[in-house]
Amino acid sequence: MTAAENVCYTLINVPMDSEPPSEISLKNDLKGDVKLKTEALKKVIIMILNGEKLPGLLMTIIRFVLPLQDHTIKKLLLVFWEIVPKTTPDGRLLQEMILVCDAYRKDLQHPNEFIRGSTLRFLCKLKEAELLEPLMPAIRACLEHRHSYVRRNAVLAIYTIYRNFEHLIPDAPELIHDFLVNEKDASCKRNAFMMLIHADQDRALDYLSTCIDQVQTFGDILQLVIVELIYKVCHANPSERARFIRCIYNLLQSSSPAVKYEAAGTLVTLSSAPTAIKAAAQCYIDLIIKESDNNVKLIVLDRLIELKEHPSHERVLQDLVMDILRVLSTPDLEVRKKTLQLALDLVSSRNVEELVIVLKKEVIKTNNVTEHEDTDKYRQLLVRTLHSCSVRFPDMAANVIPVLMEFLSDNNEAAAADVLEFVREAIQRFDNLRPLIVEKMLEVFHAIKSVKIYRGALWILGEYCSTKEDIQSVMTEVLRSLGEIPIVESEIKKEAGELKPEEEVSVGPAQKLVTEMGTYATQSALSSSRPAKKEEDRPPLRGFLLDGDFFVAASLATTLTKIALRYVSLVQEKKKQNSFIAEAMLLMATILHLGKSSLPKKPITDDDVDRISLCLKVLSECSPLMNDIFNKECRQSLSHMLSAKLEEEKLSQKKESEKRNVTVQPDDPISFMQLTAKNEMSSKEDQFQLSLLAAMGNTQRKEAADPLASKLNKVTQLTGFSDPVYAEAYVHVNQYDIVLDVLVVNQTSDTLQNCTLELATLGDLKLVEKPSPLTLAPHDFANIKANVKVASTENGIIFGNIVYDVSGAASDRNCVVLSDIHIDIMDYIQPASCTDAEFRQMWAEFEWENKVTVNTNIIDLNEYLQHILKSTNMKCLTPEKALSGYCGFMAANLYARSIFGEDALANVSIEKPIHLGPEAPVTGHIRIRAKSQGMALSLGDKINLSQKKTSL
Repeated sequence: MTAAENVCYTLINVPMDSEPPSEISLKNDLKGDVKLKTEALKKVIIMILNGEKLPGLLMTIIRFVLPLQDHTIKKLLLVFWEIVPKTTPDGRLLQEMILVCDAYRKDLQHPNEFIRGSTLRFLCKLKEAELLEPLMPAIRACLEHRHSYVRRNAVLAIYTIYRNFEHLIPDAPELIHDFLVNEKDASCKRNAFMMLIHADQDRALDYLSTCIDQVQTFGDILQLVIVELIYKVCHANPSERARFIRCIYNLLQSSSPAVKYEAAGTLVTLSSAPTAIKAAAQCYIDLIIKESDNNVKLIVLDRLIELKEHPSHERVLQDLVMDILRVLSTPDLEVRKKTLQLALDLVSSRNVEELVIVLKKEVIKTNNVTEHEDTDKYRQLLVRTLHSCSVRFPDMAANVIPVLMEFLSDNNEAAAADVLEFVREAIQRFDNLRPLIVEKMLEVFHAIKSVKIYRGALWILGEYCSTKEDIQSVMTEVLRSLGEIPIVESEIKKEAGELKPEEEVSVGPAQKLVTEMGTYATQSALSSSRPAKKEEDRPPLRGFLLDGDFFVAASLATTLTKIALRYVSLVQEKKKQNSFIAEAMLLMATILHLGKSSLPKKPITDDDVDRISLCLKVLSECSPLMNDIFNKECRQSLSHMLSAKLEEEKLSQKKESEKRNVTVQPDDPISFMQLTAKNEMSSKEDQFQLSLLAAMGNTQRKEAADPLASKLNKVTQLTGFSDPVYAEAYVHVNQYDIVLDVLVVNQTSDTLQNCTLELATLGDLKLVEKPSPLTLAPHDFANIKANVKVASTENGIIFGNIVYDVSGAASDRNCVVLSDIHIDIMDYIQPASCTDAEFRQMWAEFEWENKVTVNTNIIDLNEYLQHILKSTNMKCLTPEKALSGYCGFMAANLYARSIFGEDALANVSIEKPIHLGPEAPVTGHIRIRAKSQGMALSLGDKINLSQKKTSL
């Protein structure tokens, strides 16, 4: 018997507040009218389910309830006869059951098809052969009933009886085969075919062989069973593949999506021929496009991704990249994200051109579409995909850059920042594209709306403008963007000439951002509402400066210094040199003057003053050393950073490919399918059985090598050894469910009655059902199961007590208080990764912060970081190269995601206090940020607990 066929019981929930009725009152009610009988029968069923023995009621029910024709009563009686004890203590059948058997024989011949069908369903649950034997002729007769409901339940009854008691109906397979040949109803055929698969596979195959050409005309429920049979037969006996593979190909054209999905999955397991893989992949793609449910799309996309993981299948899927891109028509962001990732993994030099054309069209579409909340995110995804394509296939960069550079002036800062990052990498790596990028940059420069993008664009222009014409163009653009100078005088004149305020600027609350070193930087959130008429009056750079953003001024000073120093080396005329430098210095001086005046919303910071002053000094002296620093060292730093990033990407790709590549050793034995024994072939896992187990949550995980590391360390002792009742619980966490398996041991010489486990929860936990009371004999034990649902990542506590009565004692109920069970947050947290930009964005958005002071006895910085990673299940985003070496302090960003989709960020800032000696422990802080308070606090508690536990 497989795990999927375990016995299923009928469970009925009941509030335990009311006093249970007595046997005498129930007897009286069972003799009353139909309504009273119905209520009394329900109470009897609940009491029997809760462990009560009511033998005195059996004859009352047979006499007064069984003869009734009321449908509700009949349904309740089916439940009652299923659960009531049918044998005496010595195992013999009760005499009264003969009367029940006769009543059910009459029901099997009842003119109402519902009563016949439900009685047949009930017979599937009977486990007493003596009760079933007299009913066999009536069950056989039901196979010829006019109504399909009766016939299909008759097939199920015959199947279960044949499986449990073969001697009662030895000719069942033959009987059902004859029934199947003549049957017209789809559900009856499906049940009959299902029985033949499990009872007599050869007969099922004989039937399938006779109608293999008509399979496409069958109903979808029968087609699904046929797919399962073909899979099982070919799985057990590979030589049968050729016989049935054509049938599977035909089922790919079925009108039912479920059949197509199963047929494609079966085809992939039966054949690895390119034609089969292509047909299955094509079928999956059609399903994704035609199905409206996003969950279905994601599941089928996962199957395509699984196909891609196989090295020999990848080549076939590469030819289908354009078909896969049709999925981008789905508006759901998650589906688009997976599709783009899959397309990027499959892209090759053969199809990259077509891919880029499609992505460019999609990017342009996002510009024309009415703004949707996901449009910006989708645009970002497209930009990143094009970025990756251009890095891997440099020939494509020239086609992509002109389209993407239009987005530098986009309102969405995130998408523009991605474009800028791409442009920066492209201009550094591809020398031949520099003139094109500089030209495009100068075109869109004036239209850039975001200050952050403006700074980046200024840096790129300052770094890569190498001709005299380009340098002059940059200076022209800067002057155009700055407006009339000197700024202070012109603004004062404007104020005097126009009394109306030109622009209303609302300054939002300052956001704290984390820098790569783990320190805070402040960024102001500005939203400006300008009167329409005055919009052109204030150029962009002037607007940024008057809003108090002088960081862009520092960036401009650096750019002006670079282009001025380069201009001096390009132009020989002293007059032109001096004129250009003077112009650059004038711009810096006027910005300094503006910063010190009262005109901007916020005054200039000391850092920015120092930077601009330094640039002025460098221009006034023009020393060769400074020329080298500004014009060579900066670019080398970028080059180092990009090459390190590329190296990291290559390393991760190499690890991925190593995982996927199936290496065959020179001395590995070669397996010939024709020579393989049947029992060896069946060693592969049965996909249907695996998927069924996964759906039931019974996935078999590999146990840890050390048995203590698997189950025993999850056992929690709830009471002491000297308590009258000893209890311990095994806590099994399965995603959203927690199952408590509590072992209760009666350590006294008394019988404990109504022994009840009472539980309550604290945190985001919910008890699903109340465990039912039980009776414990002296020194007996029992297992009680309790289910708890989890709603979010938060440390939860389950607490409670065990109450019981001692038989014969007159005292009140006894109570044993249980120890608290702490549900560990680590069961829900999984390491995840995100980009630096996403990390910073989340850090700025998340409102809950928990600052944990480092309190440990670890003396090594790296060792402490590894310990924190291990104990919190987080992933370190800071690259290893940045953490290597030793300098007495360390800053690292950590990230994890819970199974509920909640993000957790942490920033570790630690140092080694050298003045306290080499044995001094690590000091510092860990800042945790999360969207919910529970997540931030729980993670902080976990760090506090684990760092104190460490022993050297």
